[in-house]
Amino acid sequence: MDKDYDLLIIGGGSAGLTAARFARQLDLSVALVEKGRLGGDCTWTGCVPSKTLLRAAKSAHSIKDSGRFGIISSEPVIDFKSVMSRVNSVVQQIFESESPDTLQAEGIDVIIGAASFTNRQTVSVAGREITARRFLICTGARPVVPPIDGLANVDFLTYETVWGLEALPQRLAIVGGGPIGCELAQAFCRLGSSVTLLEAAPRIMLQDEPEASEVLAQRLTGDGVMLKVGAAVERVEKSAGGVRLFLGGGQQLEVNTVLVAVGRRPLLDGLGLEQAKVNHSTGGIQVNKNLRTSQANIYAAGDCTGGYQFTHYAGYQGFMAVRNAFLPFNKKSVLERVPWATFTEPEVAHVGLIESQARERHGSKVLAATWPMDQTDRWLTEGDSAGFLKVVYLPNGKLLGATIVASRAGDMIQEWALALDQRLKLSHMAQFLHIYPSYSLASQQLASKLVVDKLLSGAMGKIMRKFARMFG
Repeated sequence: MDKDYDLLIIGGGSAGLTAARFARQLDLSVALVEKGRLGGDCTWTGCVPSKTLLRAAKSAHSIKDSGRFGIISSEPVIDFKSVMSRVNSVVQQIFESESPDTLQAEGIDVIIGAASFTNRQTVSVAGREITARRFLICTGARPVVPPIDGLANVDFLTYETVWGLEALPQRLAIVGGGPIGCELAQAFCRLGSSVTLLEAAPRIMLQDEPEASEVLAQRLTGDGVMLKVGAAVERVEKSAGGVRLFLGGGQQLEVNTVLVAVGRRPLLDGLGLEQAKVNHSTGGIQVNKNLRTSQANIYAAGDCTGGYQFTHYAGYQGFMAVRNAFLPFNKKSVLERVPWATFTEPEVAHVGLIESQARERHGSKVLAATWPMDQTDRWLTEGDSAGFLKVVYLPNGKLLGATIVASRAGDMIQEWALALDQRLKLSHMAQFLHIYPSYSLASQQLASKLVVDKLLSGAMGKIMRKFARMFG
């Protein structure tokens, strides 16, 4: 029986856009259904606006901090409307490359509306029944709203709604000390808000190494953020000044604005997954290693599957889902190692296992080494804040994970991600020549130190020193 399309994609974010364009390269007929705006969280409410805001905040901070470089300047004047105008301008510029008109010109049928499965071979969009050979679900995720007493009765922001602000919040409380909370805390603080960052856990950035959390916490407090860890919000209520938050231990906090950033959950509402008999839970759509759902003709990719929630991973999975759905010899597309970065200053980047995870898996034989960034000359020339490179590995030099806290950590982590993917060892990293004076030179410096120290230890070290004296 003929189908309307070879592939119908539900969701026009990173995964859906990448999948649609790759499918067209395979000369497949493609429909992309999106109930909101093409581009997804990354373009409209995530990566693009937040990094643009961080750049503005960094400019303001650089002016304030210029005295230590011998540059005398006055206090910066923040025009918040102009800042947000630039944020929106960058968003629109990026959206132009993924707009409906652009995609239609590439041969992708864009259908605006909410899609719902009526059975495993058909979806309904605005009363229209559409069939396809294969389906790909890429609906992404949305903010988690915690069950805090009284929260529903106050006006609070999330990473989706914060971009509608027209005035800089005078007193801002951010609930949640993960990547989103930390980035926005630093940005708004540097732009002039009085920011309190609240984290119920004992430290911020729980998915990263404890040392990374400590360095970033010191940087945030140094910028002026009031950081409270172990501070669970028990209740909120409206007050004359805005919102009053009641914390554990009888503490209270009154602010003008509250931003909730405690995580994201898969967006599956209204998809009709039951009608399609696609297995799922509140944690996401269940997929196998090749991104196929419980139905052979239906795949899912990106945040809606409940795995790592990163734009680059979603795009990768969108590509791989099409590859596995239409080409032979399926390839594993659910990865154990996914690099990530938090774009604060300094940036915090990671790939693989942190030390505690490595010890749980490999026991006491796990080794870890740290290289302070102040031992790399580029750090000195830039006058950067504290940072480090930490590598977790086995005695034979096999790499297990890496964490970097530095101004360019998001770029520096790439070679460690490649090394882990290609099963390179410390010896390979030590031999690879790096440019001086670059931040990435720290990678070679640490690897070289570890390799040389091991080589010159014990009996082998005595032999090599003897040879050096004999033949030098």
